[in-house]
Amino acid sequence: MPSNQEKPSKFVWYDVMTSDTKAAETFYRSVVGWNMQDAGMDGPAYTVLSAGAIMVGGLMAIPEEASAMGAKPCWMGYIAVSDVDDYAARVTKAGGSIRRPPTDIPGVGRFAVAADPHGAGFFLFKGNSDAQPAPAAPDAPGHIGWHELHAGDQESAFAFYAGLFGWSKEEAIDMGPMGAYQTFSTGGPAVGGMMTKMPDMPAPCWLYYINVASIDAAVERVNEGGGKIIMGPHQVPGGSWIVQGFDPQGAMFSLVSAKR
Repeated sequence: MPSNQEKPSKFVWYDVMTSDTKAAETFYRSVVGWNMQDAGMDGPAYTVLSAGAIMVGGLMAIPEEASAMGAKPCWMGYIAVSDVDDYAARVTKAGGSIRRPPTDIPGVGRFAVAADPHGAGFFLFKGNSDAQPAPAAPDAPGHIGWHELHAGDQESAFAFYAGLFGWSKEEAIDMGPMGAYQTFSTGGPAVGGMMTKMPDMPAPCWLYYINVASIDAAVERVNEGGGKIIMGPHQVPGGSWIVQGFDPQGAMFSLVSAKR
């Protein structure tokens, strides 16, 4: 369990790794409305995704070594920690795995690629600066409004993340034959939920719900841009509308809005 001096760890950044960066930029610019700018870093090209003036994530080609291991286009979230090397060891001790050891990003910070005991991937991250982006309203368009784990096993997965990052349980929603949907907090209102994955979900994974102004309008843009909606629009407890889908390169993504 994190020490009493440590606050719960939060998601702070999101990357989409893709097989066609230019096509992915076009798709997400249209669907979400992100501003996009090359980061200007040495090494592989990296595009920064911004909602207005606030940077929220990045877009990059799948690294060659990951592609050689069979990596497919996907979204990944970064969880901020106090010490990447220490937390990498904690992940392993808790039954997870480290898929890329702690590595420096010159001028930015240090990261590691990790996975929980069932294989759902995420990044550990410690920035060189403690400066945080200006907070946005939870439903502000272009920001991530919800974090959802389709777990190998919901109960043991929650224990893994709570033990590492200090997350706490919020409301548990009974979904009948689908089991319990356990919402969780990272030190404030609920920011996500966990459920045991359904048989049609190929593997355990995190889904990140991007806020949009209107679900129906966004669905039109997804279809026009060559993406595919596989679930929804569907209204969830609390009244929001969601969809899940694949972008044209095959990365799974989700959208959420208070407005149909």
